[in-house]
Amino acid sequence: MERAWLISLIPLAIGTAFLGFGAYGLRRAQVLGRMGVTARARIVRYEVRRGEDGARFRHPVAAWTTRDGTECAYASRFGRGTAGGGFGVGAQVTVRYDPKAPHRFVIEGWDSTAVDRLFLVLGLVLTVGTVAVVLARLLTL
Repeated sequence: MERAWLISLIPLAIGTAFLGFGAYGLRRAQVLGRMGVTARARIVRYEVRRGEDGARFRHPVAAWTTRDGTECAYASRFGRGTAGGGFGVGAQVTVRYDPKAPHRFVIEGWDSTAVDRLFLVLGLVLTVGTVAVVLARLLTL
């Protein structure tokens, strides 16, 4: 009986982590949308990162100058397998950044909240589902 309770903590922990990741990403996007400042930027290069399965993800590095004259160049938090659709090196893009912390930014048209929404929904399903099963087991003991 104890082992079954312990095993039920696995989807709860995963669900909670997914829920936290999704909520953080959506909150970040909301704050940037409300308080962020836009600037014209240029894609200067790509950082290539490998996933656990060996897949390569290209993260565009956008360079821009903030309103106070600070030069910034940061890689997007989202990467894609291909770098098409007007986001090649040298492309002019619009970024929305936090004036207090310019490393928090999004590239309009590249960064999306779809991944954050997916993690939020999966986290809710796993967390609520696990809690419902645990409560049902407790009530039937």
